[in-house]
Amino acid sequence: MISALIYAIVNVIHTIISIYIWIVIIAALVSWVRPDPYNPIVQALYRLTEPVYAWIRRYIPTVVGGIDLAPLIVIIGLQFIDVFLMRLVFH
Repeated sequence: MISALIYAIVNVIHTIISIYIWIVIIAALVSWVRPDPYNPIVQALYRLTEPVYAWIRRYIPTVVGGIDLAPLIVIIGLQFIDVFLMRLVFH
């Protein structure tokens, strides 16, 4: 019973992490084309990603050669957390 609950919780966390990784990827791709800042989709992507980017930028310099690496750092961090949780629960 408890193992099924833990399995369900880890699967939900895995799904949320996967969705957020896709949001970060889409936001990074959209930022390359100078989107309309008044577009509701662009605003939603900005609201979902910018707080995490700001937190990372506070501790790590993310701009290298004019390229912001904050999305890459977020994706790597989320992948680490995802793999860690999956291995911790299923092994």
